[in-house]
Amino acid sequence: MSIDTASSSAPTERGTLFIVSAPSGAGKTSLVAALLERLEGIGVSVSHTTRAMRPGERDGINYHFVDQPRFEAMIEAGDFFEYARVFDRLYGTSKLEVESRLARGEDVILEIDWQGARQVRQQLPDALSIFILPPTLASLEQRLGNRGQDSAETIARRMKEAVSEMSHYDEYDFLVFNDVFEHALTELESVIRAERARTSRVHRRSGALLDALLSPVDALE
Repeated sequence: MSIDTASSSAPTERGTLFIVSAPSGAGKTSLVAALLERLEGIGVSVSHTTRAMRPGERDGINYHFVDQPRFEAMIEAGDFFEYARVFDRLYGTSKLEVESRLARGEDVILEIDWQGARQVRQQLPDALSIFILPPTLASLEQRLGNRGQDSAETIARRMKEAVSEMSHYDEYDFLVFNDVFEHALTELESVIRAERARTSRVHRRSGALLDALLSPVDALE
């Protein structure tokens, strides 16, 4: 008996939306970048922002950089899946981009803060959320200082905001402490792989194989 495991008539399985949040300096961007090198079929949604481009960043790769009037016009048009104000700058996720990628079967990561995460969960309760934490406040402050991009005043403000943001950790499904980078990366990867192995997802993806395994023995003769 032959089993067609790649039937063209099978519907595309909808991807999963993963929310990843962390205080500034906790290593979220580096962890997600390393994760994308390990896994296929997953990508990061590129957010829109009104903040200035930093050295080494590229428009359309790191963010879609727009001015405030353009951002506000997009809000009025309902173009954002979620948006929030962080450090006096606006950040938002394109609704069209996220929905189209999920519909194609791609898993999508949203790197957003707790405010945006709350908005997304209200619209997509099935989204899985992960919060990345630094091992200590001292290590977080050191990481912010090592960037060499912010003044002492800015770092102090970011530390205050970090404590406020971390107070929302209990709104998330999973917590990852970024102490040893490779350990944190393995934990983050495990969350994605575990979701992909969920019974309901495997059934939709490999229903024919499961049905064949449960066929009566005499059907194989």
